[in-house]
Amino acid sequence: MKRKYWLPVMAAMMLVLQVASVHAKETKPDVKANTKDEFAAVADHVRQQMAPGGRFASVAKPDQEKVNRDLGNMESLYDKFGSVDAMDQSSKVALYNNQSEVNAILTSHDADREICEQIKPMGSNIPKTVCKTQRQIDEENDQSQRMKQDMMKVQNPRGGG
Repeated sequence: MKRKYWLPVMAAMMLVLQVASVHAKETKPDVKANTKDEFAAVADHVRQQMAPGGRFASVAKPDQEKVNRDLGNMESLYDKFGSVDAMDQSSKVALYNNQSEVNAILTSHDADREICEQIKPMGSNIPKTVCKTQRQIDEENDQSQRMKQDMMKVQNPRGGG
């Protein structure tokens, strides 16, 4: 009876392991604004999306601190000048550097980032391109882990070795 469960589980694991190549389609979160008011809205949105369940929820604590620091630096520049057009060249460079760092961190932790992989479907040598968002991949991985844990409980209900 226990062996019946192993065939579908092993087939699913084999399918997952047949990945040939992976690439990501960039969907950059653009932390960019021309005025103080526009920036305030963008900064609030980014901070909300870094909360649990948000688009950037997977940003690690140290990177969240960098993002918040950079957003604070940009906010100071907007407070001082009001708009990008009013900024001097060194302030524009500082703003650009802060924007670049924030965008880089958020892009690499974007749950909506699409990742494509070439897989060989079971029973075929013809590769197929499959694209999913990082959020979908994370959900599938979590589901696989839960299924694996459930199978282990069924196989060994007493929890012993």
